[in-house]
Amino acid sequence: MEKIREIVTDYHAGKFWEETVYEAKDVQDCMHVVNVYPDVTHQTIRGFGGAFTESAAHNYAGMSKEKRQELIKAYFGQEGLRYNLGRIHMNSCDFALGNYAYVEEGDEELKTFSIAHDEEQIIPMLRDAQKEYDGDMEFLVSPWSPPAFMKTNGEMNHGGKLKKEYYALWAEYFVKFIKVYREAGIPIRYLTVQNEPMAVQTWDSCIYTSEEEALFVREYLGPALEKAGLSDIGIFVWDHNKEEAYKRFKETVADEKTRKYVKGAAVHWYTGDHFDAIELIRNKYPDKEVFFTEGCVEYSRFADSGEVEKAEMYAHDILGNLNAGISASFDWNLLLDSEGGPNHVGNFCAAPIMCNTAQDAYEKRLSYYYIGHFSRCIEPGAVRIGTTRYCDAVEVTAFLNPNGERVLVLLNKTDRKVPVTVREDGHGAEMLLEPHSIRTICYKAFTP
Repeated sequence: MEKIREIVTDYHAGKFWEETVYEAKDVQDCMHVVNVYPDVTHQTIRGFGGAFTESAAHNYAGMSKEKRQELIKAYFGQEGLRYNLGRIHMNSCDFALGNYAYVEEGDEELKTFSIAHDEEQIIPMLRDAQKEYDGDMEFLVSPWSPPAFMKTNGEMNHGGKLKKEYYALWAEYFVKFIKVYREAGIPIRYLTVQNEPMAVQTWDSCIYTSEEEALFVREYLGPALEKAGLSDIGIFVWDHNKEEAYKRFKETVADEKTRKYVKGAAVHWYTGDHFDAIELIRNKYPDKEVFFTEGCVEYSRFADSGEVEKAEMYAHDILGNLNAGISASFDWNLLLDSEGGPNHVGNFCAAPIMCNTAQDAYEKRLSYYYIGHFSRCIEPGAVRIGTTRYCDAVEVTAFLNPNGERVLVLLNKTDRKVPVTVREDGHGAEMLLEPHSIRTICYKAFTP
């Protein structure tokens, strides 16, 4: 009989990744079924990861060597989340200690370009993650703002636009950053043109219309990467909320030359589910990918929400994104302090692991364990497979790992127990999903 691995997290029962193994059986239940169809295949997943912000790296550097090792294992080790992806900000972002760029103000030849700032805390954390992960990690880079002198408002914060006369220089800036990071042993494989290009923020931000983003990619960034021998870099556009993703992507890649350079769209979660937007992009442009590149529990909106609600926000969004067609999922900050920072404009938020450097202590929040139901079991190269479910109280996604193992993640956000029979070809397993719990089922095949 096929063995089934069942991994449960139930906050109320104090269970976190509690695993049991049992045998599949013939199932007669036809009323509470989740069907699994491995012959129906969709997108291939590249993996899961988080953001190496300066804030995360600063907190990490403030911990003892022993605690740093524990934190890296918690995210990138086999006993942890097994993250294989990372997001890096080029120049400062809100989760930095202040505004900074890699060139001196007014340097129009990039002669002063240097990543010495990142070598202090960000790159050491990146290297520790690479050492811990059992395989090759891949990284995505995103800018929040060009240097102040390149912008119409003369500062890195409060929006503004990239001046047209600096389009070529800004494209060369990308090239220099990617090359220097690769020389440092950090393989950047993807980039987004601009983080949240329609948001004027009190922190680092820069505005692009769809036409401006297309022009920059088509005439400057794409050719600059080609000329530098970096055609393997995947360019993602938008990098903002899902509710505008389809319209924005359609407008940006309307030109065939732009579309040639663009690998896909990047999306965030801050304006609601809008999973349909991902589906629209994937259906209209089947040769393009969609990456989820940022989401977090904002203290400005969800300060009073409980740990269960926060964890379920993560699981619900990951499930919906995966089922809609994303191929990579990046959480936001890897590590924040007890205040939800540091953040140079007070835009605090939660992270899966929070720390107190003064006490050399950290806490894994419930969201950490919920994320693990996906990242620990759905392997890079896994293909999403077909499912049907008997009611909307059960949220489910399913993947086929490269070794043939099926992985199902089941979420129950309701206040009641929900019976489920997981079935493939008439065989399977019966279970009861406790209220507000998440469960992962792993098996090779139901063959009694």
